[in-house]
Amino acid sequence: MSLLTYPEAIGVGLLQGVTELFPVSSLGHSILVPALLGGHWKQDLDVAGENSPYLNVLIGLHLATAFALIVYFRRDWVRVARGFYTSARERRIETVEQKLAWLLVVGTVPVGIAGLALDHVFRTALGKPVPAAIFLTLNGLVLYGTERLRRGGTGRRRAGAAPGPGEEQLSHEELSDRRIARLGFGEALRIGAAEILALFPGISRSGVTISAGIFRGLSHEDAARFSFMLATPVIAAAALLKVPALLGPAGDGIRGQVLAGSVAAFFAGYVAVRFLTKYFETKTLTPFAIYCTVAGLGSLAYLTFV
Repeated sequence: MSLLTYPEAIGVGLLQGVTELFPVSSLGHSILVPALLGGHWKQDLDVAGENSPYLNVLIGLHLATAFALIVYFRRDWVRVARGFYTSARERRIETVEQKLAWLLVVGTVPVGIAGLALDHVFRTALGKPVPAAIFLTLNGLVLYGTERLRRGGTGRRRAGAAPGPGEEQLSHEELSDRRIARLGFGEALRIGAAEILALFPGISRSGVTISAGIFRGLSHEDAARFSFMLATPVIAAAALLKVPALLGPAGDGIRGQVLAGSVAAFFAGYVAVRFLTKYFETKTLTPFAIYCTVAGLGSLAYLTFV
């Protein structure tokens, strides 16, 4: 068994930090890029390989990316924690903070259950380059279809309203939280359920949840914010459940590499979320749809015929 090198760990960390948040699938890229590079990268970074250290490395990188999201949305998470505490103490859901907290709780339930039951099966059965290329192509088609249907008038419009009475002094983020809090719990459940599709390598977690949010009437900006916040506890919990593996024999010889890759993933993730929150204020999913479709089809052709 080949051990991961530091350049490989740092490279994968940068890749994971960006692709986890961009709607292009981190797992799909983590499978496809090593396969396309070939050589030791293909051998060392095989997520489905027997006794491969790569999966343990990805666990550490996911935790680092979740930490980047927590740091970036720290003010939001303070409001969410306060809302959850006061709601549980007073047994009511009345304020924006309380509603947002419970929307996030409800939204994480479907993927939490499905992830525990199906994650290992999906990764071992489908964690190979060809399926990843196929699902990456499908991811692009989903993103493109979302934009086409949005322009065609599908879905309600909940965003873009001017601040109402008493809202003039609120920050941009607080106004976004207010718009998100207008979602119903059933809508949050459906948006969260879309995350289950991200168990397929090549399907983007942020891509499908942003698309689902848009279909429920959110703007690109608000859908992205809700998607990133919804992903944070899911990514963190999934990683924390498997961290003990890194502390045991499975982590022998790669802990330094995991640390280096995690630092890279944190900084890449922070830059990515900062860029995307601004990007989606005015722009759409279309460039990512084109990229995923072209990259998926190109990878499939290369892996099949070369």
